[in-house]
Amino acid sequence: MQTIITTKEQIKQAQDMSEEMGILKNSITRGKGNVIGFLGEVVLSHYLGWKQANTYDYDLIMQDGSTVDVKSKQCRSIPQPHYECSVNAINTKQNCDYYAFTRIKSDLSVLYFAGIIPKELYYTLAVKKFKDDVDPSNGFMFRSDCYNLALSELDDLKE
Repeated sequence: MQTIITTKEQIKQAQDMSEEMGILKNSITRGKGNVIGFLGEVVLSHYLGWKQANTYDYDLIMQDGSTVDVKSKQCRSIPQPHYECSVNAINTKQNCDYYAFTRIKSDLSVLYFAGIIPKELYYTLAVKKFKDDVDPSNGFMFRSDCYNLALSELDDLKE
């Protein structure tokens, strides 16, 4: 896992993008997660040198042309390897090559880049969870159907 300190400029860019987009249909958080989502895209784009695309299907384009959809969650502490990354079941048809997962501190000061995984491999390894299921490990109740995978299963791109 890589720890990246965010900048005021990146936070401002994410806030501007969030305001411009507004609230998406089927938003679980009613738009409150937009800044977190955009900040994940902005920071990874700068950190990895990938082009921002911001389409429905993907957010970033790698140097080789592969497409990446960034999935970001808010957090209060450093994510642990057994924590899970999630993809909402309504997003399974997004046309991207990879998923990249980030966790962002509540105050927006730090982004934890958990890693990346090919989309097809993600669904091979992930476990489907259903709305209103309760995760026995932490008591979390799922707000929608989704696919979950431990962060330890991701490629952290250190090489």
